[in-house]
Amino acid sequence: MSALRDQLGQLLLVGFRGTRLEDCGPILRDLRELRIGGIILFDQEMVDPSTRRRNVESPDQLRTLVAGLRAAAGRPLLVAIDQEGGRVNRLKSEYGFPPSVSHEELGRRDDPAHTYREAEATARTLAAAGINLNLAPVVDLDANAANPIIKGKGRSFSADPATVIRHATAFIQAYRAHGIRTCLKHFPGHGSAESDTHHGLVDVTSTWSERELEPFRELVRAGLADAVMSAHVFHAGLDPQHPATLSRAVISGLLRQSLGFGGVACSDDMEMGAISTRYGLEESVPAAIEAGLDLLCFGNNQRYDPDIAPKAISILERAVHSGRLSEARIAASVARIRALQGP
Repeated sequence: MSALRDQLGQLLLVGFRGTRLEDCGPILRDLRELRIGGIILFDQEMVDPSTRRRNVESPDQLRTLVAGLRAAAGRPLLVAIDQEGGRVNRLKSEYGFPPSVSHEELGRRDDPAHTYREAEATARTLAAAGINLNLAPVVDLDANAANPIIKGKGRSFSADPATVIRHATAFIQAYRAHGIRTCLKHFPGHGSAESDTHHGLVDVTSTWSERELEPFRELVRAGLADAVMSAHVFHAGLDPQHPATLSRAVISGLLRQSLGFGGVACSDDMEMGAISTRYGLEESVPAAIEAGLDLLCFGNNQRYDPDIAPKAISILERAVHSGRLSEARIAASVARIRALQGP
């Protein structure tokens, strides 16, 4: 495998099927041969949750699976999960994991010490399973009562930026105490949206306000942002052509330059409708890196493709060979990802 392809694999966070190592052929190939940067765990298939269990059956099963995947990788690896609490919860009580509460419940109680304790309990659960990256906290504002994916699922601490910052700080500090990285989401703010980017383009031009940047700005300033996840929202005032995930103005301009963020910028799932229904992989994959993202998430759960990693790597390789992306640009992302992976 070429040194370039070895680096390109690091730019991918990939979902997979299998609860036991012997059922994980494609992702084992991706880890051993393609050297992907990370994996993302789900408990159920998203399109039809009744069809099959995804990666999680019990604490012992998950610990064994993750240990086997780490051994197969043979190097530092991001093992990620969306374990926000409440309704966005992959490690459910019915599988034998401790219960969790939503951001909304924590914000309503408004006791940062309690938020710390709740986050610490979940951090211990993740650490025991070998998971080192929680794709949380959500720092979107509770800015639209009709929002189906943020307000509708109790995912925001508050409509008040200061309250969001207070609780996100406690959340992150609890995770850091147990050696687990976190990821702020969804930049530049999804809370004011009126629809769900899982299903298609979401235009926040008329609903978004600069207040939605405040949690990101303050947490970056405080050194509490290990990673930041982009939203697939479109805002004509920020970029008249591209959704945030594919926007150089939003990622390189607003997040990197204006807010001063130097860590890993990762995408929300590249297979969500806001991207996949409007852009093919040949366009969206290099465009996201051009925009300034480092890590591209393919949850492989909107639709399942066992070859999504080799396809994405080949697309990125062609973009480098054509001159669209530079090897220096790829190397910069890899350096940030390796710092996030840890030892």
